[in-house]
Amino acid sequence: MGWGPGWPLARAGMAIGLLGGSFDPAHPGHVHVTREALKRLGLHQLWWLVTPGNPLKMHGPAPLDQRLARAREMMQHPRVRVTDLERRLGTRYTADTLAALQSRYPGVRFVWLMGADNLAELHCWDDWQDIVARVPMGVLARPGDRLSARLSPAARIYAFARRSKSQAQGLASISPPAWTFLNLPMRDDSSSALRENGSWQQSD
Repeated sequence: MGWGPGWPLARAGMAIGLLGGSFDPAHPGHVHVTREALKRLGLHQLWWLVTPGNPLKMHGPAPLDQRLARAREMMQHPRVRVTDLERRLGTRYTADTLAALQSRYPGVRFVWLMGADNLAELHCWDDWQDIVARVPMGVLARPGDRLSARLSPAARIYAFARRSKSQAQGLASISPPAWTFLNLPMRDDSSSALRENGSWQQSD
């Protein structure tokens, strides 16, 4: 399939993290977790998937183009791409987005990134077990946020697939199901931003 403006370039064998969310607005917390995930998971790139709208939320976010502009202003890193891929792909749910990306980028090793609060609710997402079966997952946890995630249905069902901290660097190369916790101590500004915007990560 041909490439055009707005479609990030990636070749087979690359490890690419996917951070989805409304980014309404993008803030220092997003930047912090992105940089940490790049380092700790051995990723070649990390793509922000700025979603057109969260199907579980009653009230829509700010206009997509406005959120994209803010995100690109906030997140400037040579290995990070801020994208509207869900709009381009015509998908709204994470499972559908992953399937479409894997079809369009054959051989690319995607890693899905989510907050610990999202792991706690993952069993409520549309086709959530398909997500777990498709890609490894990096769970971004602040100190004190892990307990509810560890006790969640998804964590219990897939306890056998949890990988250790020492395996995080190679997570993209592990066949799913595979997931790991990344403990991310927050700076003051990042922590307060995340508390104020609990929807930093997309839920489905």
